[in-house]
Amino acid sequence: MTTSPEQVAWFSESFQKMVANVELAVVGKTHAVRLALTSLLTGGHLLLEDVPGTGKTMLAKAIANTVQGDNHRIQFTPDLLPSDVVGGTVYDQSTGTFELRKGPVFATVVLADEINRASPKTQSALLEVMEEGHVTIDGTTHPIGPPFMVIATQNPIEQAGTYRLPEAQLDRFLIRTSLGYPDEESTVRVLRESSSRDRSTAVGPLITTDAVVDMIALAGGVYADDSILAYVSQIATATRQDPDVRLGVSLRGCLALTRAARTWAAAAGRHYVLPDDVKELVPAVLSHRILLDPEAEFAGATVANVISRVLAAVPPPVGAAA
Repeated sequence: MTTSPEQVAWFSESFQKMVANVELAVVGKTHAVRLALTSLLTGGHLLLEDVPGTGKTMLAKAIANTVQGDNHRIQFTPDLLPSDVVGGTVYDQSTGTFELRKGPVFATVVLADEINRASPKTQSALLEVMEEGHVTIDGTTHPIGPPFMVIATQNPIEQAGTYRLPEAQLDRFLIRTSLGYPDEESTVRVLRESSSRDRSTAVGPLITTDAVVDMIALAGGVYADDSILAYVSQIATATRQDPDVRLGVSLRGCLALTRAARTWAAAAGRHYVLPDDVKELVPAVLSHRILLDPEAEFAGATVANVISRVLAAVPPPVGAAA
């Protein structure tokens, strides 16, 4: 299905209203909010690497309230079990049958707080639902959503007692970003309204979950010229060939960047993708898919430097057909 200019106009208007609505709770973080909603409307998941107290839980609640969905928060700890995430079956003596007890993963927005504190076995319990949109409990498949989004958090400072997410699991996240500390103006505004302990309660419903599903479909129909697709491929190839990189961007990363660029273009009111859409999203979509060579990292190489070098070396297409 090709998305028409009229449909894109509705998409863009709805997107801007959603951003403004979420910002009632998350103040002064427009770019991060736009990335989070882009992840939702692309059908992807979000990884937030940030220190405590920056509003990650508030963001999840505000998004869920905006789309009239429910949200659950899972505090990942070393003793958390897979069944604590997805649920399980419990025997009911009164009926003589097994009853499904759904876990917190059954929600529109799931906040997986400090995901790297749980064991790899528990972390992997999220893999099936993140990739497939359903979970399997005792051999029975149970669908979740759409829409469905996992917002996982990691503390980049404290690493004691944590389990590093493997590259295969990092690759499941469409976007990685951070909220960071607010600027002075935003901080003063939050302090002025400090009587409200939960700012997400000010975020009312704006759009239905069914409309979100329609927006996901519309974003998927945004036109991407072959020259844009070649540009994405060339960027991925350049990351694999960079001397400081041990593992470059995979085909899944290329697909993620293309899908996110379509949503980003629709949010800007266009029914076609521009090279600038791709360039703007490269850091958020590809940074966690690049693994540096240990010796290069020890010598001071960073993923941000690799991405800057790649974008400077790969020329964007000129005059792509719209």
